[in-house]
Amino acid sequence: MTTLYETLGEEAGIRKAVDRFYEKVLSDSTVSHYFTHTDMDKQREHQTKFLSFALGGPDRYGGPSMEKAHEGMNIQEHEFEAIATHLEQTLQELGADQKAIDEAVGKVVALKDSVIHQ
Repeated sequence: MTTLYETLGEEAGIRKAVDRFYEKVLSDSTVSHYFTHTDMDKQREHQTKFLSFALGGPDRYGGPSMEKAHEGMNIQEHEFEAIATHLEQTLQELGADQKAIDEAVGKVVALKDSVIHQ
């Protein structure tokens, strides 16, 4: 069975998606403020490793848990939804099929309770 990681083009495809995803995120005032003081090269690399692993690729992610990574950020539901929408739009633009998009976005949505902190 083909993994979502393979379907999306393995690391090169994930890296391309992450680059395009952050273009959207950084131009969206709803969420861009979370990245004002972020080293975006490091963030892109980190996100590529995380998404690769989350989508069935190699486990090279060595970062903190979702809870720890987003602790104290006070991320609200509408901001989380904006991120999920940017991911969905990115995958659509890159020509992923709807099944792959639904699966990828579903994996992100499953992390919602670990990311949103009231």
